[in-house]
Amino acid sequence: MLPNLKIDPKTLPERVIVCGDPKRAANIASLLDNHRQLAENREYHSYAGTWMGVDVAVVSHGVGSPGAAVCFEELAKGGVKSIIRVGTAGSYQQEVPPGSLVISTAAVRADGLTAQLVPPGFPAVADRNVVAALTEAARLSQAGLPIKEGITLTIDVFYNGVLEFPHSLYKKAGVLAVEMENSALFVIAALRGLRAGAILAIDGYADADLLADYNPHTETTARAIEAEARIALDAIVQL
Repeated sequence: MLPNLKIDPKTLPERVIVCGDPKRAANIASLLDNHRQLAENREYHSYAGTWMGVDVAVVSHGVGSPGAAVCFEELAKGGVKSIIRVGTAGSYQQEVPPGSLVISTAAVRADGLTAQLVPPGFPAVADRNVVAALTEAARLSQAGLPIKEGITLTIDVFYNGVLEFPHSLYKKAGVLAVEMENSALFVIAALRGLRAGAILAIDGYADADLLADYNPHTETTARAIEAEARIALDAIVQL
């Protein structure tokens, strides 16, 4: 039994979709044929079913890299081979508006977790086959949403303190969006021999004034989340 996920590895498919929100995991699982719950413990809610006849699991990992890393490590211990994260992010670029999708090719490691796993120069890079599968699935989808492919930023902080966010720096560097788990996924995947990637629904602009205008619960964001879930499922069964 995986100690935190509470999943019997014998019931765990080799392909897994992960997301932060347990409710989102349940919604994605409802798209699967013959879906069933595997386990529920803390923020880790897991389901299994089939998509296009292929066994797939959906597991929530909560918010932030440390808790998500527990999920990713235990999935690796359970025999998982491929992981695609279906997440949300704040945009840094005007050409990536709310409601669009970003396929992450790599993550800037501005989180604290990966600094305790690997040396500073170690890259957090998505698997090229996963990126290609997501890009192709997005091309074939009927979502009709703007889709960009590029670098994302992973940080730990959500609300501002006395230090300024590094938004302007990474915006100038061409980073597309910021979120809180991709670098953990990409680094752990590299260490444990997994294929991993991520697709993100943009729910706002990250550099909006102190998140005063931030509202992730819009119909625009909901449509993007549903679209990215279907794209991720189409992609992971092709790996």
